Amino acid sequence: MRAVEEEMSTAQGSELEKAMERYTRVEHEFSAAGGYAAAAEAEAIASSLGVPNNLFDQQLSALSGGQRRRIELARILFSGAQTLILDEPTNHLDADSIVWLREFLLKYPGGLVIISHDVNLIETVVNRVFYLDANRNVIDVYNMTWKNYLQQREADEHRRKKERAIAEKKAEILQKQAEKFRAKKDKAASARAMFRRADQLLSGLEAVRKNDRVAKLRFPTPSPCGKTPITASELSKSYGSLEIFTDVELAIDKGSRVVILGLNGAGKTTLLRILAGDLEPDTGKVEAGHGLKIGYYAQEHETLDYERTILENMLSATKEIREPEARNVLGSFLFTGDDVHKPVKVLSGGERTRLALALLVVSAANVLLLDEPTNNLDPASREEILGALTEYQGAVILVSHDAGAVEALKPERVLLLPDGDEDLWKEEYFDLVTID
Repeated sequence: MRAVEEEMSTAQGSELEKAMERYTRVEHEFSAAGGYAAAAEAEAIASSLGVPNNLFDQQLSALSGGQRRRIELARILFSGAQTLILDEPTNHLDADSIVWLREFLLKYPGGLVIISHDVNLIETVVNRVFYLDANRNVIDVYNMTWKNYLQQREADEHRRKKERAIAEKKAEILQKQAEKFRAKKDKAASARAMFRRADQLLSGLEAVRKNDRVAKLRFPTPSPCGKTPITASELSKSYGSLEIFTDVELAIDKGSRVVILGLNGAGKTTLLRILAGDLEPDTGKVEAGHGLKIGYYAQEHETLDYERTILENMLSATKEIREPEARNVLGSFLFTGDDVHKPVKVLSGGERTRLALALLVVSAANVLLLDEPTNNLDPASREEILGALTEYQGAVILVSHDAGAVEALKPERVLLLPDGDEDLWKEEYFDLVTID
């Protein structure tokens, strides 16, 4: 239809009449195939996920990372596929969109395979749980709801511990008795049988689950800097005809803590990229104060070199680091042994998040720019980040929809985009954190 429309815009005379006839025929075929209804359904799904109607005709390259993720999710939901595979689908969604998504998935007629740290989502939607136990190198399958799974898994762990204790006690008795018999010729065969039985008891046991390893995160000790390490004045940015923000002013003092809030597409990530020096503003400038050292965490992990290995990324982060120290830091982020030679492009979202955070640890940054740093992290690793935020002594500019991260930061000021209004932090601003 678009091709015929373009043809009609330039055709004249008989050619125009032919083009109009073709358009009538094509439109009829499109409508008969449910094209208009499909378009309306697609728009409804996108709107329910928080995509504004005025973005439907925009190029994807002009949208923010969060908006692109929403469009990607809308496309998958609209597909009507027999099975949907969703990896952290609630990331980048506001509270209303998450509620809508839960209801949509609950009623979805096809199958769902979901990886998520959103407990409310999996409590509502799933009826089967695959638990990947890295300690025992097995996958446990539970044909039940999430809450029942938690209770059953706890019962299974208790059973395994009890069985192990009983078996170890029996094996100990057999081994002691076998030691006594072994010295006697007429009892040697019995001793060997007892040793075999003790070994069988122990080898048949399921391993008791150990606590999952958690990345140990502490942000760097900030290097010395002046009173105001970074300032920005009269910043504006547009993508084509789409204006993101205008006349943004910002002065970050040593050790200050600032949260940037705004709806999706208001320019939060764009502003961080400008402050980090990764993107040029259309107007205005960013000035570095004495001793400025920036550490930038990008939510799409753009700071990582996907073609290089984990270790190579670490060694290129700072000239001061050597391989033994780099391996030690990577080990604290759960990258050990030959894992450090994996290329970044094969890592999961959570692994890339851990690597990007590891690069910050060795940066000695005195100003951290953090863009959704808790996305893709398991609950235990998220708690590590929140603790690190609380203890960090340098300046922080945070973009996050995680109310816990904002609370851990204890912000002093807030910058509201796209208008660029700045205010002292007040408790009522927490209501805006999860709105997108």
